[in-house]
Amino acid sequence: MDTIIRPSTGADLAAITAIYADAVTFGTASFELEPPTEPEMAGRRAALLEGGFPYLVAERAGAVLGYAYAGPYRSRPAYRFTVEDSVYVARPAQGQGVGRALLSALIDAAEARGFRLMIAVIGDKESAGSIRLHRSLGFMPVGVLEPVGYKHGRWLASVLMQRVLGEGASTPPAQL
Repeated sequence: MDTIIRPSTGADLAAITAIYADAVTFGTASFELEPPTEPEMAGRRAALLEGGFPYLVAERAGAVLGYAYAGPYRSRPAYRFTVEDSVYVARPAQGQGVGRALLSALIDAAEARGFRLMIAVIGDKESAGSIRLHRSLGFMPVGVLEPVGYKHGRWLASVLMQRVLGEGASTPPAQL
C-alpha cells in the first residue's frame, strides 16, 4: 500500500501527539523531557502554519505514520530565510522509507516557500538513522555540540547538518 504525504490537518493531531509522546518518552530526537498535551501540540502546529511554514504527515491506509515540519531556525529577522526541520516517524513504521518521503516533501515545500537553507539539529550523535537520512538527501555535517543535553541518564550531543534550498545564497532573496 502506498504512503501518501500531505499537509497535516487538525484531525491528525491525536496521532501526531502520540508519535511525539513516544519520541519524547523513549528517544533522544527531542530534548523535551515531558510529552506535550494535544492542545499544546495544536498550538505549536497553528503557530507554524500561521508563520507560513510547511507541516506534513505521512499516511497509509488512513493511519498517520509520521509527520514533519519546518520552523524558524532562530527568531531574529536576518534568519528568516533559514528553517530547521523536524521529522518524527512512529516506531512500527521506521525503516520503511516514511522518514525519507517526509523529509523529501518537506524540502520541496520549504523551497517552494522561498526558504534558502534547512538546518537539521539531530538530538543525539548516536542517531545513525537520522544522520544517514539527512546525508542521503544532501545535508552536510557542519558540527557537533557536546555535551549539550542531559536525558535518560546520560549526556547527549547534537549533530548539526545543513542543506541549501533553491538558489541558496547565490542571489538576494525575495521577501517572505
